[in-house]
Amino acid sequence: MPATTPRPASFYVSLPKVDLHRHLEGSLRLRTMLEVGRALGMDLPGTSQLRDLVQIGPTEPFTFVNFLSKFQTLRLFYRSPEIIERITREAIADAAADNVRYLELRFTPVALGRAESFPLRDVIDWVVQASQAASAELGIKTRLIASVNRHESPELAAQVARLAAERITDGLIGLDLAGNEADFSALLFSDVIKEARQAGLYITLHAGEWGGAGNVSEAIAQLGAQRIGHGVRVLEDPQATLLARERQIPFEVCITSNYQSGVVPAQNAHPLARMLALGLNVTINTDDPSISQICLSDEYRRACEELGLSLSQLKSCVLAAARAAFLPDDEKAALVSELEAGFPAR
Repeated sequence: MPATTPRPASFYVSLPKVDLHRHLEGSLRLRTMLEVGRALGMDLPGTSQLRDLVQIGPTEPFTFVNFLSKFQTLRLFYRSPEIIERITREAIADAAADNVRYLELRFTPVALGRAESFPLRDVIDWVVQASQAASAELGIKTRLIASVNRHESPELAAQVARLAAERITDGLIGLDLAGNEADFSALLFSDVIKEARQAGLYITLHAGEWGGAGNVSEAIAQLGAQRIGHGVRVLEDPQATLLARERQIPFEVCITSNYQSGVVPAQNAHPLARMLALGLNVTINTDDPSISQICLSDEYRRACEELGLSLSQLKSCVLAAARAAFLPDDEKAALVSELEAGFPAR
């Protein structure tokens, strides 16, 4: 599909947006890391060397191992309630500055608490409180998703899910299973996921990113996922594609991340346009904006100018994200109306 005519960057910034897949731990500002590190007396390298440790550079290997390695350094910074609250506020502020009207920010309580052995309950409350305050101040609707990793125990995941379910009325509305799907099965978490849904949490599962299409089918048919994180390898199996199309499961696609983590061989080879052509329910998101050095406006531009989506198709993806939001039906309808009113005709 040919790329569309380039537009100024300001055009994409002006578009109203929805981001359903953004990790708090992948959203730290480099400037904040430097300030926090100096205040804590951490032995940090210079700015350019730190950037190499926490962001993807153009000459690095684009593999999931390298991508995940960035979190090892990032997790050194979560050293106080004030820091965790600050990075939460800043992640929401950065989304608001990019004209994101609705944000679902996912965070991993275990990762945030590990450096100082903070209780999970406290970590979750710090993120919830900071999110509520920042959203009210900045005028952006934000909901939170608690994320657990496949390489950790189902017992730990169950603890996070129970704590999350206690805070549904505070805007913590979902559970996410993330991490290395190439080496760890999601089926070990089936009871946790079932209990989370029964408790009222929405479910989104990473699948079909670093694992094949079978993981997408498994997430939908066996684990009851209501959305799929990434899922771009679904096209490797016609039956998995058919299942996703029939059920209209929303896919949380992240173009730059999928390239940088080695899921697709080249950015212009991303299957987003093919997924749309096959009738899949596709949304466009950031994943880890700081690690990838992007914002959602950049992803919208790439979708149009590198992958060939028309403005009408982009609008459809944005509205699809609104309809896939983990919100009550009346709030989704209001969000759709707001986005339609703010999207240009051409």
